[in-house]
Amino acid sequence: MGLFHKFFNLPTMETLDIITKLLISVLIGGIIGAEREYHSKSAGLRTLMLICLGSTMFTMFSMEIGHEHSPDRIAGGIVAGIGFVGAGVIFMGGTGINGVTTAATIWVTAALGMGVGAGHQYASLMGCIILVGILQAFTVIETWMDRINRTHTYKITCTYRDKVFEHYEALMKQHQLSFRRGPQCRHQQTVWGTWEAEGSREQHNAFIHYMLNDANVEKFEF
Repeated sequence: MGLFHKFFNLPTMETLDIITKLLISVLIGGIIGAEREYHSKSAGLRTLMLICLGSTMFTMFSMEIGHEHSPDRIAGGIVAGIGFVGAGVIFMGGTGINGVTTAATIWVTAALGMGVGAGHQYASLMGCIILVGILQAFTVIETWMDRINRTHTYKITCTYRDKVFEHYEALMKQHQLSFRRGPQCRHQQTVWGTWEAEGSREQHNAFIHYMLNDANVEKFEF
């Protein structure tokens, strides 16, 4: 230990404080990263540990290099720089824009790391607990909401006949689905239409089961 603080020219207590801050930042990043890793998100354990650790170190270096004049000189760039990392996990998927929650988690993790580097370890630990609690609670809430109301896009292709689309819209109403008609097209004797329907999981499953067994449907996308 004496060689360590002699090499870095630091007092023993300051060395211990630095080590403690780094370990706490790794712990905070690990806790949040484990939660994201468990849910198979793009930013997982290693990523969030490194983000939290990096934010802590940048903040400590900024306070040391800037001293009294501009202690936020380096740390101020973390807020802008972390935006590029967060943007990398946001993408457009088949069900809309994905990764926004993970991007927000990266942003908050960087803030917690800055808090540790600035000496607010207890506040950062409490923020970590609150963040994980929010992520876990809203996962349960989102699952429940998905059961009672979800959106599907249906595309039906079949042979043209009079009022064919009205027939399938009536079926959606029978299955208690609220819908919005999208693009429709006819080519010779084949027609296809698109609908965006909302309803519970059970209502969607019942409608899908019916459509998959409808002999008049040539192609059904859901």
